[in-house]
Amino acid sequence: MNPPAPMTTTPALEIYDTTLRDGSQGEGVNLSLADKLALTEALDWLGVAYIEGGWPGSNPKDEAYFAEIGKIKRTHAKIAAFGSTRRAKSTAATDDNLGKLVASGADVITIFGKSWDMQVTDALRVRLEDNLEMIADSVAYLLQATGRPVFYDAEHFFDGWKANPAYALDTVAAAWKSGASRLILCDTNGGTMPHEITAAMAAVRARLPDALLGIHVHNDGGLAVANTLAAVAAGCMQVQGTINGVGERCGNVDLTTVIAAAEVKLGLRCLPVGHLQRLTELSRLVWERINQVGPVNQPYVGRAAFAHKGGVHVSAVQRNALTYEHIPPETVGNTRRILISELSGRSNVQAKLANRYPSLNDPAVIAKVLNEVQDRENEGYSYEAADASFDLLVRRHVGAWRPVFVLQHYRIHGLGTPGDAKDLVEATVKLDVGGQSRLCVAEGHGPVDALSHALREALLPSFPQLKELVLVDYKVRVVNSADGTAAKVRVFIEHHIHGRSFGTVGVSENIIEASWKALVEAVEYGLANGDAPAEGEKPSVVAVGAR
Repeated sequence: MNPPAPMTTTPALEIYDTTLRDGSQGEGVNLSLADKLALTEALDWLGVAYIEGGWPGSNPKDEAYFAEIGKIKRTHAKIAAFGSTRRAKSTAATDDNLGKLVASGADVITIFGKSWDMQVTDALRVRLEDNLEMIADSVAYLLQATGRPVFYDAEHFFDGWKANPAYALDTVAAAWKSGASRLILCDTNGGTMPHEITAAMAAVRARLPDALLGIHVHNDGGLAVANTLAAVAAGCMQVQGTINGVGERCGNVDLTTVIAAAEVKLGLRCLPVGHLQRLTELSRLVWERINQVGPVNQPYVGRAAFAHKGGVHVSAVQRNALTYEHIPPETVGNTRRILISELSGRSNVQAKLANRYPSLNDPAVIAKVLNEVQDRENEGYSYEAADASFDLLVRRHVGAWRPVFVLQHYRIHGLGTPGDAKDLVEATVKLDVGGQSRLCVAEGHGPVDALSHALREALLPSFPQLKELVLVDYKVRVVNSADGTAAKVRVFIEHHIHGRSFGTVGVSENIIEASWKALVEAVEYGLANGDAPAEGEKPSVVAVGAR
């Protein structure tokens, strides 16, 4: 099956990602600073135009983000800081919120204001005229103070337009006339219908024919993608949303679906040429980072998006994939899966091998790698965000790996008193290193921390470079929850060494053993590949970052 012919015209559609802020408001989502910085790198690698980093001043984590983000090299994306208009009884120049936005040093400032008269009178409790002044003053001040673009998010715009059309239009006019670079129309409650989106946009166009419009919708009515594409068809040139649609309540619009539909179906260029193929990898990285399992039937990027099971469908797809696939899966970096076939999942691994080890052309070795990955995935392993573990697996098959130590045993002592944060756990590790036996004991805050310290102490005399290996993230996920307390768990650990980040994975019914496997592979990979990629290797963004 051949991919679609290139579009002769590719108008630009700006992608403004709010995963780091809106996404973190989703139930069960808690992004660490390391997560936010890593996702910034990944989103820039994907090629989005804007990344909303957070709300300066709202919490220490976002303060730290804007302090650190300048250290991360970016190729495509500009960083946006988010906040609100000035308070009712202050001036723009003295408002703490606006001052934090100016101090953030962000490339773009995005502020939201009220467009629904009920929100103004009941939530803000100010006069309608006062709200218009707050919008105009805030936009004008930020533009003057920073000299950088100011985007205006018209909160509850569509509800406001339905309740009081004239006033809703007055609010966006106040922002546009004060110098806002974009007017983003927001369906904050997520209950607007597509025909209402189109009608409201037409009204804005009639009032402000030169305005550059964006769209920001939530999914409470299950129509976020439909509403977004309706807005794009009506002339919006910027789309705000989150990867995988994560967000408060029912979530924001899923940018993976919007980007794929806009590029493939509408011919609108959203990402740099060739970057659409990175969409599936980026989607799965975000699911891993937020420690959630995405829906298998997620459009375009889901594991089942191009999966076929039995009967007429499989037979037809094998003859001509157009029979049951609306686009080639590789267009968005996904793979076709024949669920009843022994080849299920092999194409994904084959593609990864071809990308990272282009010189690997021994069919016997490739077959062994594919078989082991399949077996391990059946056991619960996942290599989407653990490319370091995948690299070690391949190196064992190509003869490019040897263990740096041989384990004799490890033990955990004194698991501590529940609720006593000061009670340390003790771990003992006995290893053979270079023909020498080493027994080391270390303490830590929990068994994994203690094991990590003991392992390092045993290896540092021979490998002092391990001082630079820093654990930055640790996640645990139950693989087969139906087995209760006997269920397997998958442990994902991220480390940082010599300016690079990488992930490793371990699986076991015993959480400590799973953690130990991931720790050991991190040490092995850090020593073998901490300074530079192996010959022929092309590290992907999920394994190696710029920081």
